[in-house]
Amino acid sequence: MMAELCLRDAAALAKAALSDSRIFDLRRLTVVQDGDAVVLRGRVSSFYHKQLAQEVVRNATEGAEVINAIRVVYQAERTSSELERAG
Repeated sequence: MMAELCLRDAAALAKAALSDSRIFDLRRLTVVQDGDAVVLRGRVSSFYHKQLAQEVVRNATEGAEVINAIRVVYQAERTSSELERAG
């Protein structure tokens, strides 16, 4: 029970830390609990932002396992995908 409560707190702390970021991509990420880990999901525009999100969460959660499942999608790829869907 105590470990479960701490893990729930870790996910909440992770969400709060990301929502405080000045980087829009980080504020849009999803944080979920998966067993004993905090999982990051979503899309960012650079590998730097992917790594930054992981480190922000790692610092905020102090010891929780962080699984970084964030996808990097460059702006050019987003634009091409949007054009394909529109056309």
